[in-house]
Amino acid sequence: MYLSIATILIASSFLVSAELSGVIDSISITLYRFLIALIVLSLIFIKKEYRQKLASTFWRGTVVGVFYALYFIGMFKALETTTVLNISTLYTLIPFITAILCIFFFKEKISKKQLLVYLVAMVGTSIVVFKADIALFLSFSLNSGDAIFLLASISMALYSIFLKALHRKGDKALVFVFSTLLGGSIAMFLSMQILNIPLEWHKIEGELFYYVLYLALATTILTLFLYQKSAALLGSKKLMAYLYLSPAIVAIMSYFWHDTSISFSVFVGILISLFATVILLKEKV
Repeated sequence: MYLSIATILIASSFLVSAELSGVIDSISITLYRFLIALIVLSLIFIKKEYRQKLASTFWRGTVVGVFYALYFIGMFKALETTTVLNISTLYTLIPFITAILCIFFFKEKISKKQLLVYLVAMVGTSIVVFKADIALFLSFSLNSGDAIFLLASISMALYSIFLKALHRKGDKALVFVFSTLLGGSIAMFLSMQILNIPLEWHKIEGELFYYVLYLALATTILTLFLYQKSAALLGSKKLMAYLYLSPAIVAIMSYFWHDTSISFSVFVGILISLFATVILLKEKV
């Protein structure tokens, strides 16, 4: 249930982020969103029990936050030389990459059945991404930006791995989220200094600020909280399996938000993604 809500929120962030696209550098927007979330979340330290947990949680949350931030940094850097379509396609590899990493980190195995389901899930998601257009699929080609995004995808997979590996019984989820955001913010700030990217936050005004506020509260604090609550229970493989639903949910939201039509073929792709995800979630680790 937690991850279903998180997946819907993440899907909504794609549509909201589109409204902010091109206003300022994307890494700067993400840092702005993280800092707003940090300011709001700092209110939890009014309670003594949360303050007491910060010291033991900080370094672990920071490690997770760095991998989380590296994903965004890599994605935005990749977009300078590749397309959203390419990134959306490669995005479907993250659950499989996570499953491979689980072999090394947690000694988990991938059965032939699971391999087949991962393949089916990627096919279903690709149908949605390419809008069931064969010509669009055949025109797909990789470039240098895609290599950068593949590294970013590995970072996202490692985020889920360390989210589970560094979890300790008795952790306060909100304190861990705070540490994650702080570590991510430091990583993004340093990357902006290295890449010489200006902040330009003064350009975020009017309704644009409310978009960023939504991203900070709903798709940053809440989703990280839901991921943290779910990681220890479900494990990294199942956590990332939900990513197969993101393109399908975006397609459905676009139908209501922008009145974008959904063809029968795309609808079939949505059903395939849903079916494969359900099977992956029911599989025993």
